[in-house]
Order: sequence, then structure tokens, then C-alpha cells
Amino acid sequence: MFLRQTNRKKDGKAHRYFSVVENRRLSSGKTVERTVLHLGEINDKQEAAWRKTLQVFDEDGQASRNLSLFPEDREIPVGDLDSIQVKLGQMELHRPRLFGSCWLGCELWRQLELDTFWQRKIPGGRETVSWEKVLQLLVVNRLVAPSSEFHVHRQWFLSTAMDELLPVDFAVAEKDRLYRCLDRLLEHKQDLFVWLQKKWADLFHADFEVLLYDLTSTYFEGEMEGNPKARRGYSRDGRPDCVQVVIALVVTTDGFPLAYEVMNGNTIDSTTLSGFLDKIENTYGKAKRMWVMDRGIPTEAVLAAMRAPGREISYLVGTPKSRIGKHEKLWLNLPWLSVRDSVEVKLYQEDGELYVLAKSEGRQAKEVEMRKSLPSRDQLLMRLGAAKTEAGRAYGFVKVRVSESDRWRPGGALGPLCATDTDRGGVPLAQE
Repeated sequence: MFLRQTNRKKDGKAHRYFSVVENRRLSSGKTVERTVLHLGEINDKQEAAWRKTLQVFDEDGQASRNLSLFPEDREIPVGDLDSIQVKLGQMELHRPRLFGSCWLGCELWRQLELDTFWQRKIPGGRETVSWEKVLQLLVVNRLVAPSSEFHVHRQWFLSTAMDELLPVDFAVAEKDRLYRCLDRLLEHKQDLFVWLQKKWADLFHADFEVLLYDLTSTYFEGEMEGNPKARRGYSRDGRPDCVQVVIALVVTTDGFPLAYEVMNGNTIDSTTLSGFLDKIENTYGKAKRMWVMDRGIPTEAVLAAMRAPGREISYLVGTPKSRIGKHEKLWLNLPWLSVRDSVEVKLYQEDGELYVLAKSEGRQAKEVEMRKSLPSRDQLLMRLGAAKTEAGRAYGFVKVRVSESDRWRPGGALGPLCATDTDRGGVPLAQE
């Protein structure tokens, strides 16, 4: 890296700007220059605010102060005491590294006392680097710049000041050591959740009376023969051709995860809740909790068990579509109750359950605006072109027609578009 000077005349005055530049060699053998940092004009008759450009830490006095920078060929202005002259021709930048965000990650690690926790769970042996340091490196990486263990080994560790913050050498980022560290964590997963829950409650006075429960899935584009949980099932990603795993997660209203579980890819949603109810109660004790979840997760048998005497677990879940018609007549005669601005509800009880019908004017307005966002003429023509390409010769049997009564709309959008099959007497095939 080197310091580049750029001269510029403005309003009859000469100005000098500086930037830090590095050379990068390409695979072709050529060298290109990349600007790393713009320094601006280094205190050449600048305002006082621009003069305080360099913060220096005095190790003896344990304090920092700002210094003004001046080139060696310019005199320091009278009255500017905290100043230094810089030999720009000899100035070089060696190994710039990321520090601030890494320091913050390490400080959070200490505030949560995770160093103490993991030193007890994974005691040291004959290894040259403690497993707690390796894990701290991985956690800070996930917090600052999430990437794979291999990327941490090849690039990220070398571009940060983690060796100074831990303090360790490159041995902590050895590739096999990073992978082996993760294998040692799984057996302590539940203890870690309990530890973090206590810290979260102490730091933020949080309670865990309302829990959100949901499931997702992630698929693999391979056979995954070494993973017995990777199986084909209902794909939320629209990839039924790939094997997947199902992930269940319990979080608080603040987004703090209390528990998670990786299950077989063919796991049915309605079979997962009972196990998590028992796990949360065994870990955090019984309490008057409210579970919030999608209507496809609990079965009627599970809900009945949650309402059973002695357990009495509260829940908020969507009413199944098959049962909405049964309650519709009861909703019509009930008055609307205002609970907040633009939100109204209707309440009624039946068979020991409280039903809530909600109406939100803000959400309704949002839905209306979304439906008004019709595609423009050019967008519709592009869609027709793509459909023609996919249809091939069959496109000759389709006739496109635009409604005369609503041909144009504000903003250049087309009116209702209808494709018909000419061989079947104009039977509609699709309408937008």
C-alpha cells in the first residue's frame, strides 16, 4: 500500500487530497490499483474541525488525545499546539485489520460470562489453544461477518485483530480445529440455553410468558447419504425434488431463542408441539405461558391436552378454515370493540375457548394498495413474451384480448387481460 496525492485547483486555490491505495495482482498477471481509504485534504488551511484527524493513545498516561496532521513542507500554524508533521513520502500502511466490531463481540462474550461457562464445559487438555478461544472466534465471526469455517481459516481471521484480542496466534484458526470445535458443542446445547436465559433475564429483566413457536425447513441439493435426517417431505421452499430437514424454533417476543430442534425432513408439523411443551416445562419450569403459533401446528388432541386441568397452558392459534363457517353466524351479531387505533375485535366464548375476530383498517389499506399495484404495459408484454417462449407452437392456439372498457389505467397499466383457447370456442384459460 502507498499514499497517493492528488492536486486540484478550485476557486483559484491549489488543494492537495490524499488517499490510501493498494496494488492487487490479477490472475492474468496484470496489476490493478484499489483505493482503500480517502483521507481528504490533510490540514492545508482547513477549519479546526478538520485538523483533529488523528487520535493518539498515550500508554503512560492511559489517555488519548487528538493531533493535527501537517505535511512536512508546510509550517504548523501559530497557536496549533497539538500537531505533528508527517513525511508523506515515507508513509506506508501495513496490514490494516478490523478491530472495533471484533472488540465489541469479545466484550459481549465477557459480559455474558460465556468464557467461564465454556471453560467448565470443555476443560483444557494437551491442546495448544483452548477450545473456549476457538469457539469465541467462531461466535464473533457469526456476529460480525457470518461465513464458513473455511473462510474464517483462509481470510477472515487474517483480516481482523482477533489474534490481539484473544490473544492467540494463527493456531486458533487452523481449519480442522474449527470443525472439531463444533462437534464438542452439541451435548451442551440445553445447558447453554438455560445459561443464556438466565443472563437475558438478569440483564433485561425479561420474562418468558409469551412464546412464539414455528417451523421451517432447509433443503440440500445432494443425496446427503451421511445425514439420516435428510429426507423428502413437504417443502416450504418449493423444492420437493430435494431432501430436507425440518427446524423447529421457540422464541420470545423479543426474538430470543429458547429452544430449537432439527428433525427429519418428512416430519409432520402437527406432531412436533407436544415434545416442545414438555421440553420447555422441564427446562424452565411450569408457568402461565401463552403459546402463539400457526393453525396448522397443533391438533385438537394437543389443544385439549393443553387445556386439561392441572396443566392449563394458554395459547393463541388461528381457527382452522373448516371451522370458520360454524362460527360465522355468531360473529355477525356481535359489536366491534376498539382495542387500539385502526384495530377492532369481536369476542365470544364457546366450549371453554375465547374466539377473537380482528379487523385492522391499516392492514386493509395496505392490502388494497398492494392489489392496486398492477403491472405496467411493458411488464405485461415481457410476461407474454416469456409465456410464448415456454409454450412453443401451442402459443398459436391462444388469442390475447384487452378489455375495451378498461383498456388503459393511470400509470400506463393495461386493463384486465384474458387468454382464450380459440379451438374451444373462446374458453378462458387464464386471467390477470
